[in-house]
Amino acid sequence: MGRLKRLPRMITEFAAAKVNLCLHVTGRREDGYHLLDSLVVFAGGGGGGDRVTVAPAGTLGLMITGPQAGHLPVTDDNLVLRAARSFGAGQGAAITLEKHLPVASGIGGGSADGAATLRALARLWGCAVPDREAVLALGADVPVCLAGKPARMQGIGEHVTPLPHPLPRAWLVLVNPVVAVPTPAVFAALTNRENPALPDMPHCTDAAVLAGWLQGTRNDLEAPAIAVAPVIAQVKAVLAATNGCLLARMSGSGATCFGLYGTAASAKAAARQLRNQSPHWWVADTPLRA
Repeated sequence: MGRLKRLPRMITEFAAAKVNLCLHVTGRREDGYHLLDSLVVFAGGGGGGDRVTVAPAGTLGLMITGPQAGHLPVTDDNLVLRAARSFGAGQGAAITLEKHLPVASGIGGGSADGAATLRALARLWGCAVPDREAVLALGADVPVCLAGKPARMQGIGEHVTPLPHPLPRAWLVLVNPVVAVPTPAVFAALTNRENPALPDMPHCTDAAVLAGWLQGTRNDLEAPAIAVAPVIAQVKAVLAATNGCLLARMSGSGATCFGLYGTAASAKAAARQLRNQSPHWWVADTPLRA
């Protein structure tokens, strides 16, 4: 009997949704890039992320599957392929992106996919991820998504600082009205680009304390995003009205909004209610990654 042929190795990385619990716009550089100060967290699982699977191959190739695949055709400038090319020429891989997160939704889906690709290919090829400059060149959110841990993100995304204290156990419900909101249009509608930075963050012992601190912060892009897509205000209001919601706010440049909850049961009940009320909306409940 001949020797069994070893199957090719496959590696899968979770591309977690990035949620801006708060986002202050603190200035604008001469090159037009806006300066931000944001508390960034990540979905801990469930439907709150995409999945990137890589396997050995002679050349680079990308296939997109999953419930959101129809909204993201394979193109040469897809961030997954750009991330793969950032390692340099001469290495191949068959890459599958299982797309669950809505496109252009303010929760860093493309950046999360690119970061997951970097992690997966580094494992597959047995090498380090590209250097800091190459990672930042892929997009302002890619460095924080590569780290994948709660952090304070400043500048245009290049300054990522771990939080001084661990976050408490909490759960998120993410809701997108299936409306793509172009980020340039939101920044164009922003009237005040010089706002105060985030206040110092205390040690939040539970989700209620975290929500209380967040009440003193903002998402400066929320009002301009609502001007571009008024349905965002409706999504936020519906989330805020669910039982157990400690805070409802828009993430990033929209249109996804989040509700913050203190228990898994309240988050799951809220998600179920929202799916029943608005079956055409995208809804996911997920623990907040510590």
